[in-house]
Amino acid sequence: MSRVVIIGSGIAGLFAALHLADAGKEVVVITKQRPEDSNTNWAQGGIAGIIDKTDGVGKQSHIDDTLASGDGICDPNVVKIVVEEAGDRIRDLLSIGVNFEKDGADFHLVKEGGHSDRRILHAKDATGKEIERALTESVDSNPLIEMRPHTLAVDLIQTTHGKPSDGIKGIWCLNLDSGIMETIPAAAVLIATGGCGQLWEKTTNPSVATGDGMAMAIRAGANVKDMAFIQFHPTALVVDADRPFLITEALRGEGGVLLDGEGLINYRIDGGSPEPHSFILEFSSQGSLATRDIVARACDQKMKETGAENVWLVTDHLESEALRNEFPNIEERLNRHGLSLGETPLPVAPAAHYMVGGLDVDLNGRVLMSGGNSIPGLYGIGEVACTGMHGANRLASNSLLEAIVFAQRAANHLIANPIVDAEEGPRWRADGMIELKEHVPLVRDLETLKKTMTLDVGIVRRFSRLERAKRMLNLLTKEVDLIWQESLPTRELVELRNLVLVGTVITQDAISREVNVGLHYNIDLI
Repeated sequence: MSRVVIIGSGIAGLFAALHLADAGKEVVVITKQRPEDSNTNWAQGGIAGIIDKTDGVGKQSHIDDTLASGDGICDPNVVKIVVEEAGDRIRDLLSIGVNFEKDGADFHLVKEGGHSDRRILHAKDATGKEIERALTESVDSNPLIEMRPHTLAVDLIQTTHGKPSDGIKGIWCLNLDSGIMETIPAAAVLIATGGCGQLWEKTTNPSVATGDGMAMAIRAGANVKDMAFIQFHPTALVVDADRPFLITEALRGEGGVLLDGEGLINYRIDGGSPEPHSFILEFSSQGSLATRDIVARACDQKMKETGAENVWLVTDHLESEALRNEFPNIEERLNRHGLSLGETPLPVAPAAHYMVGGLDVDLNGRVLMSGGNSIPGLYGIGEVACTGMHGANRLASNSLLEAIVFAQRAANHLIANPIVDAEEGPRWRADGMIELKEHVPLVRDLETLKKTMTLDVGIVRRFSRLERAKRMLNLLTKEVDLIWQESLPTRELVELRNLVLVGTVITQDAISREVNVGLHYNIDLI
């Protein structure tokens, strides 16, 4: 048996699956909902990269912008590798049928916050959906890849001695259709489960973003790093009776401007202006196109100063028809609420968006332990991994690029270094465990967790609140552990267990930091 199990059906997981299958590997992809229910499918903006291998100036500019955004925490070697490999990996996407927007014979490139030039390929405002479509169609037609939807990974199976250094030999997972725990043996496991946006009350992430892969790897002995760096997207549409909806940064790249309430009133009194004056200029000379950490903090501060629930993204000084053609997905969503691009100010606020830190991995995506050695047979790719690419703050549209570069590198390493198959793993221990009788406590615990992370471990922090969050998370850990020891797993129990663990790691990392950098901003350190 040389089966490889991939947990997660986003761009990283599916890209790796295709490459492994092309090399003759048997691949099983598990995903707890439908394959398309991933962060990738919700990505609007695009994928940054220089396609022309000879464009040294363009590559260096991309490197410089990434390093600047990362605020001194990026690994320069990783940044260089990813930017250099961008062209080949984007061509791989093109070869499987991804249709990026074109302007005549050339690709239509857009610009987002922190970028000094137009270098982002996109498929209007639904780039992730287009990439996911092409990848899913290719996976479905490959006989060596088995897709298992409605399957929730619960824990990694380690070797008989249970030591991280002895390696991984499969996973335990919960069949969400039957409610039965299953054992899937594997020679190697690639974790590609995305982030943990569901830790906060407002997030642009889908419901599946509950930190599952991160948590199970930590329990198996994996090291993590830079967990304090959680990126909040500054412009999520906030309207009553609807979840936060991402308004891509590319809209600001086309000239959209952020205003506070007073700025909006003045703008209306003036009868509109060719160049509305943004309050973001108080924080950065780049204004509305500053990096996400700066813009999100500016919005957060302005909302707290004024007591407002949102700020405003203004586009009515731009050509409305062109905007609607460029961003049809956003326009359709806005229309549900009586809003429209180029006509009405859009109420927006920051929402949890991307986990910049993650599993500590090497240049081949191998998951590392605290001592620096890898856990045999375990890889981390995509948002769940911390490669050193993003530093303290991810540059817009670098995430999809990093995902495919490291998916390829992990697959190549696994192909070149096949792992000796382990024996069949043990079945899940179910003796003496009972079905969960009461679900209300779990609901309340989840609400408490989200409220704690939102108020105490959000965009702006202070030590007293972080310590308060730590105490609450310790209490939640004890409560969840009691239920876990006696109850058969359910999706809500598994996810809550994972979220509490990841929230604890994030909070502890934030407490340990002595300086403000990138996305970590503690007002006690000013």
